[in-house]
Amino acid sequence: MRQITQNYRTGTVQIEEVVWPALKQGGVLVRTRYSAVSIGTEGMKVREGRLSYLGKARARPDQLRKVIDTARQQGVVATFRKVMNKLDSLTPLGYSLAGEIVAVGRGAEEFTVGQRVACAGAGYANHAEVNFVPRNLVVPVPENVSLRDAAFATVGAIALQGFRQARLQLGETACVIGLGLLGQLLVQILRAGGVRVLGVDLLEARCRLAERLGAASAMTSEDPRLESAIDRLTGGHGVDGVFIVAGGSDNSATELAVRVARDRGRVVDIGKTTLDLPWNDYYLKELDVRFSRSYGPGRYDPVYEEQGIDYPIGYVRWTERRNLSAFLDLVRDGAVQVEPIISAEYAFDDAERLYQDIASGTRDFLGVALRYGEEEPARLRVRTGRAARAPEKRPGRVRIGVIGAGNYASSMLLPHLAGRDDVTLARVAVTTSLSGQNARRKFGFESVTTDHGEIIGADDIDAVLIATRHSSHARLVAESLRAGKATYVEKPLALGLSELASVVAAARESGNERLMVGFNRRFAPMIGELTRRFGGSKGPTVGHYRVHAGQLEQGSWYLDPSQGSRFVGEAGHFLDLLSCLIDARPVAVTAAALRPPETTPDDLENLAVVVRYENGSIGNLLYLTQGGAKLPKEYLELFGGGVTMQMHNFESLLYYDRSTRRRLSMRMDKGQRHALEAFVLAVRAGTPMPIPYESLLDTTLATLAAGESLRTGREIPLAGLREEWIAGTEKGE
Repeated sequence: MRQITQNYRTGTVQIEEVVWPALKQGGVLVRTRYSAVSIGTEGMKVREGRLSYLGKARARPDQLRKVIDTARQQGVVATFRKVMNKLDSLTPLGYSLAGEIVAVGRGAEEFTVGQRVACAGAGYANHAEVNFVPRNLVVPVPENVSLRDAAFATVGAIALQGFRQARLQLGETACVIGLGLLGQLLVQILRAGGVRVLGVDLLEARCRLAERLGAASAMTSEDPRLESAIDRLTGGHGVDGVFIVAGGSDNSATELAVRVARDRGRVVDIGKTTLDLPWNDYYLKELDVRFSRSYGPGRYDPVYEEQGIDYPIGYVRWTERRNLSAFLDLVRDGAVQVEPIISAEYAFDDAERLYQDIASGTRDFLGVALRYGEEEPARLRVRTGRAARAPEKRPGRVRIGVIGAGNYASSMLLPHLAGRDDVTLARVAVTTSLSGQNARRKFGFESVTTDHGEIIGADDIDAVLIATRHSSHARLVAESLRAGKATYVEKPLALGLSELASVVAAARESGNERLMVGFNRRFAPMIGELTRRFGGSKGPTVGHYRVHAGQLEQGSWYLDPSQGSRFVGEAGHFLDLLSCLIDARPVAVTAAALRPPETTPDDLENLAVVVRYENGSIGNLLYLTQGGAKLPKEYLELFGGGVTMQMHNFESLLYYDRSTRRRLSMRMDKGQRHALEAFVLAVRAGTPMPIPYESLLDTTLATLAAGESLRTGREIPLAGLREEWIAGTEKGE
């Protein structure tokens, strides 16, 4: 199938041939018939994409601040690699479409194949021939509403949510500043709600269209009759509600809003514009300034949008899904007309020309519809080159299949495998179309698929690398081991003891323990230097590891309980390194956490984990999130045999003994490349995996035991966990 993409680094917009997206639980596959082009949002992305790096940074200062903070924590090189990976990736365009369902996933059985639907959501309702869309972003299209009109349902829901934020009543008055696509729909929604409307825009033609669609009056902001028109409409009091739907970097809309609003009126910002409020004017009128967030409640909530969990109607009357349906009902009843505001229709094949027209600014677009062809979108398995035959295995090269190609894999793993003389990146399995296309384009994969079984079951694959979200790790590892594959999985190996037991059972039943978890820190060059200097110390060791993980952004998938906590997700890194340096197996774990009043016993943040080892050593892990954002992430101390080592964020190493103090500095390197090299070498040579299998289990058990200790308040012996959950699998439990 085909999809419209943008490369944000170059600004190029083009049609790409990509695989169909995967059908996942809780959603549907939709064949697009029409999609709506947002001239404001998409035009801004296209223009930003054509800027220089400096121009992009100036356009997005919020992202620049995040980059600077990340560089302080993770180093300049790693941060640069991540930023360039994102910039040089193909990204989707579009967020509103209509079409027919071609497949229904488990948990979305309310829909049927062939049903006409409208869909919303950036990253879901893309300008693509086929899209996967979660159920809460899909609504049926009424019979007498055309799919072209229905394609604008998302934009209509945005206007409807703005209307609701103003809480206007029958007979009140409103002023809509900005009569573009969103403003024209809002004018009609206000009229349908019994509100008299005055429209304001820079262009005379848009004013005349607003009057045809129901505005009592519409005029340009420079028209000297504006004040008298407001007086006539409101009896001299000013309007009850003002909607700022205009974009731009000047403050004129904000200043106009206070002029036309009545005392204690409401101002609702829907567009993206400068809001430098004239304090005295807004204060004297005591205006209520509100923001309208996209399509309505549920937006930016992954539990609602991705997991399909609705808000009870008794508590949240109008969610984004209900707003979508309500807008389509208005179109069905004739209260809102979409046809007059569609100023252009382009065939999907002409999309590149459309975006050139948008970027040039030579045409005044309102609504633009993309029309898709009648032919069935191809279900291609995208390959590089022309050969369709099975590739020949080359001696001395490890053929690797990769499952998952997100930002971490694309920035921190795959660059170290691409271009190696001893590696062939054979196949990549993804769930979204563009992630596969990005991986193929950047790293030279021979083929792309949305079925991970094509990798695990393939005879021409020597090793499998798993870099998916955490909840799938144990299941995929078990499948891969049973298929006889050498397997590299990003941490964590498992989210719970039952998942870990399933991995152990798969290894035992298949006789395949050729497994490696991405505990890359033990492979870091600085850790090699630390081990060389500290390795001669005799007797028990005390290790202290302070990790400041920092606070997560709202909406991060780490906050999804189904993916486990962030501690379970990454603590294995640090516990593995402690075990490696102490050179002994862990035997018991105790954990304690700082508990603010709003936390629950399951919150695994701001905690101390004490690990006892079989040689009498002690490891102490502090895992923190509430410190200063600019604090470097990791600090490690080792004490033993009259020697002390201090490692500062993989950048410097201090060595103390009874008579000397030495310092070593290096470029930050956390060992990803060296870990992958060690794995590839072991696969090629048939030698043992770089980290012993039992050590992987020990580290995972220690991580899970920390949570158990936190819940019970007791020290957790690891031997008991092994006997109860791991060894118990031998009995088939």
